Amino acid sequence: MGGRTRLDMDVRRQQLVEVGRELFAKRPYDEVWVEEIASAAGVSRGLLYHYFPTKRDFFVEVVRAQVDHIAELTAPDLSKPPLEGLRETLDAYLRYVEENAQGYISIHRAGIGSDAEIRAILEESYARDVDRILQRITAGGAAPAIVRVAVRGWLAFTIGTVIDWIEHPTIERDELRELLVQAMKGCVTAAMEVEPGTKLPGIQDDAGVGAEAAR
Repeated sequence: MGGRTRLDMDVRRQQLVEVGRELFAKRPYDEVWVEEIASAAGVSRGLLYHYFPTKRDFFVEVVRAQVDHIAELTAPDLSKPPLEGLRETLDAYLRYVEENAQGYISIHRAGIGSDAEIRAILEESYARDVDRILQRITAGGAAPAIVRVAVRGWLAFTIGTVIDWIEHPTIERDELRELLVQAMKGCVTAAMEVEPGTKLPGIQDDAGVGAEAAR
């Protein structure tokens, strides 16, 4: 019975988080009320507080669930060339952002984003994304420090550019995707030019990346 009770609690907790993902996807953190969350989930305010002591605790779990979901959506297809795989990953990423625009902004830029626990969740997510990219472009080898810096810079550029696109949608999603792909190529090429001996077997022959640095 203890195991069943625990399972029921986990399922209920997950259901509540799913409701939170839907609400925070459309409206800022400060505009979503605890009473509204409870009503949407079909539970009492007291039961919501039983699972999550504060609204902030609830939002932290929503962020964790969103980050995990994005990681699943953007898992790279290792059978594809790196840049082709990057395009597919970015397509999935940008579709998710379109459907969860306000939540994306709230997590990455709004006031709650300065919360230490949320920052830790995001930093873990960034590190995972950087490692995924580096594994592809180095074909599983060791990544030079300058390439790691370049890829992390590209990730920061991507997040900032996507937020700007949400707020000022002046270009199509496909154009944004290609901008981000070309930015990745530029970052990698720049790193190779700074350190000419840098070898990136997973990407150097992909669409001419690194050709300029090899001259």
